[in-house]
Amino acid sequence: MKKALRSILFVAGAIATSFTANAADIIISDDGSGTGTTTWTADNTYILDGFVFVNSGQALTIEAGTVVKGMSGTGADASSLIVARGGQIFANGTADAPIIFTFEEDALDGSTPYNERGRWGGLIILGDAQLNSTPGETQIEGIPDTEPRGLYGGTDDMDNSGVITYISIRHGGTDIGAGNEINGLTLGGVGAGTVIDYVEVTANADDGIEFFGGTASVKHAAVTFCGDDSYDYDEGWRGYGQFWFTMQDDAGDGSGDRGGEHDGGTDPEDGLPYAHPVIFNVTSMGRGISAGRRALTFRDNAAGEYHNSIFYNWGRGIDIENLASGEDTYNRFVSGELAFAGNCFDNVRVAGTSATAADLFTISMGSGWASDADSTNALAASSTAFQAAFAAGNNAVASTGLQYQLEEGTAGVIPIPTQNLTEGAAPTEDWFTNVTYKGAFDPSEDCTWMAGWTLVDQRGFIGCITSVEEENDFASLSIYPNPANDRFFVAADQTVNNATISVYSITGALLIERNNINLIEGQSFEMNAADLSEGVYLVQIQAGSNLRTSRLIIK
Repeated sequence: MKKALRSILFVAGAIATSFTANAADIIISDDGSGTGTTTWTADNTYILDGFVFVNSGQALTIEAGTVVKGMSGTGADASSLIVARGGQIFANGTADAPIIFTFEEDALDGSTPYNERGRWGGLIILGDAQLNSTPGETQIEGIPDTEPRGLYGGTDDMDNSGVITYISIRHGGTDIGAGNEINGLTLGGVGAGTVIDYVEVTANADDGIEFFGGTASVKHAAVTFCGDDSYDYDEGWRGYGQFWFTMQDDAGDGSGDRGGEHDGGTDPEDGLPYAHPVIFNVTSMGRGISAGRRALTFRDNAAGEYHNSIFYNWGRGIDIENLASGEDTYNRFVSGELAFAGNCFDNVRVAGTSATAADLFTISMGSGWASDADSTNALAASSTAFQAAFAAGNNAVASTGLQYQLEEGTAGVIPIPTQNLTEGAAPTEDWFTNVTYKGAFDPSEDCTWMAGWTLVDQRGFIGCITSVEEENDFASLSIYPNPANDRFFVAADQTVNNATISVYSITGALLIERNNINLIEGQSFEMNAADLSEGVYLVQIQAGSNLRTSRLIIK
């Protein structure tokens, strides 16, 4: 009997053997020569064996629908894809065919626990944009100092590291030693010429997305179930962000820290340029007041702006560092470089809507104070200033209608506000999409931009305002079980003749259609779902002008 052949390509040795005509596993390793300028195609699965670099002068193209897997391992055996300074990546996925980065043993059939973390490294992109640290270039965390291709930073704020769209980075963050984990998506000195749009990082052992200086901008980012912070910046990041979503795991294992950990400088802490990103339309969901986690922390001279955002279900609000030296984040706030406007806080620190600005903002009194009295007086003055700024910036404490019931397959997380929120001021920079609603999702849309291509939607965590019954013109009609496995049933409490039952993907592709179905009162009609992979689907039943659309989870 012939054995199935596994295709293997060692980039370093330029050896190619045993290719099959169909999809193949292609192992990628690197002896220093990098990937070369090449294309990875969707008919293969690419398996990273160790650190694989796109070297300076090389360009890696990844087709939509391609799966890239990292071999499991820690320390010297960790696997990651690193775009070195001067290299480029063009990973253009689509909503129908995202590019997935995960670990080698992930069968992508739902058998991997959604919060499995640390099984491989992550995606690291390094550029030539400016940092505020000395001497102006740094070795990226997660890569040993002995690897010169791990350096980032320079003088070109418009540096272009390529394009990434519709990518899903899953189960990463392996430890390379001494508690040094790799972020899901690391952006070191990446310039404004780089395009990053529609990115998911889920179940990473360390931070979700971290910016180390530079001017990169990110739109449509979903960071969920990470072991540390969701969004982190250091070394003077000065880019833009819009339509950011974060959701923490409530598994009770201590995972997940801040929604955002925002630092200014490292060496020196007061280095220029100051970190000053501008961020609009965030929906940030914590794991409850009892968990005690902060929505945002600012320190080390970090500035920045948050506009038109929703912070929901956090144990604590926003923490700002105040040092006796005056070279601190509080000084950036007083100068107007750290600003909050048009934001809404719901169920943060104090249950319900009874919280005040004094509850939401806290001051960390840092080093250098000559006496306790000086520190106490400074704290009181800071608290007064924050409360005034909260009102002046049109921020509010209000009910949003968001829901956080984290259970796979139930669509119990509703991140779209159902309450009317006061509109905030629209962004003025050309990079932003000009919207006036708060949060990451348009309340007028049926569902979120995460639908279909993200793991959190495929596994049935995310619901829409209308996710259970989008339309219902029948007296009573049910679909069960939901979640289903290889079959489900349609039942009615009245007779419905000549019905059509259709199953669509979340992106609207017709997958199953049954015509001329008679639904008998008190009986159920069986539908075969064996050919449907795990995910979220829409089931539509139509009889004449009567129509019903319901959401179906397949597990």
